[in-house]
Amino acid sequence: MRDFPTSPEAFDACLFDMDGLLLDTERMFMRSFVALTSDLDIAPSEAEAFFITLVGTSAAETTRRLGAFLPSGVDIAGFDLVWRENHAANAAQGIALKPYVLEVLSALHVRNIPMAVVTSTAGCFARKHLKHAGLLRFFDAVCAGDEVRANKPHPEPYLTGAALLGVDAARCVAFEDSDLGTRAAIAAGCATFQIPDLRPTEVPVPDIGQKVVTHLGEAARHIGVLEEGF
Repeated sequence: MRDFPTSPEAFDACLFDMDGLLLDTERMFMRSFVALTSDLDIAPSEAEAFFITLVGTSAAETTRRLGAFLPSGVDIAGFDLVWRENHAANAAQGIALKPYVLEVLSALHVRNIPMAVVTSTAGCFARKHLKHAGLLRFFDAVCAGDEVRANKPHPEPYLTGAALLGVDAARCVAFEDSDLGTRAAIAAGCATFQIPDLRPTEVPVPDIGQKVVTHLGEAARHIGVLEEGF
C-alpha cells in the first residue's frame, strides 16, 4: 500500500466520485429499478442483486448489461428511459447527502484545496444533481462519464479529473464507494479511500492498495482536514 497523506500539505487536490459517495442516489436508483422490474415478474431480491452489479458502471455498460438481464422482448432503450425519468422525478423531491459530505467539502474549501467530481454519470445529469443538492459550488471541475473515452475501472476519468485541476494524479486524494471506481483511482496513482455503499456483507472488499473507511468523515480525519472525534 502506498503512503497516505496525513496533512493537507501532503496533497494538492481531492477527487470525489458522486453517486453513493457524495449523494445517496444509488438507493433511489435501486428502488426505481425494483419497482419497474416487478412489472416484468422479476423478484425484488433478484433485481437488487443485479442492480448492485451496475454500481460504478457507465451508461453504455449499464445498457449492455440490462439487455442480458431483462426478459427477451423488452425494449431496453424504453426501459432505461422510463427508469431514468422515474429517478429524475424522485431526485426532484430532494437528494440526500451521504454522512459528513458538507463538513468535509467545507473544510477543504476553507483551505483552498482544489476539488473535482469524477463520475460515470453523464455530465448533464451529474451537474444537475450536484446543483440540486447544493454541492456544485464546492467543485472546480466535473469529469463525467460521457466526457472521457474510457470509463472506470480505466484510469482515464481520474487522470482527466486531475488534469482539469492542473495537478498530478499522484498528488491527489480520491474518494470512492465502488470497486470499479476504486480500481480506476488506484490505477491513476491517487491515494484512494473506499467507503463501500450498497455492498452485501458477504462480499469482501478487494485489497488493491486503497484504505477502506466507514464514512467520508473518517477519511477526512486521516488526511488532516477534520479534527479527531468530529
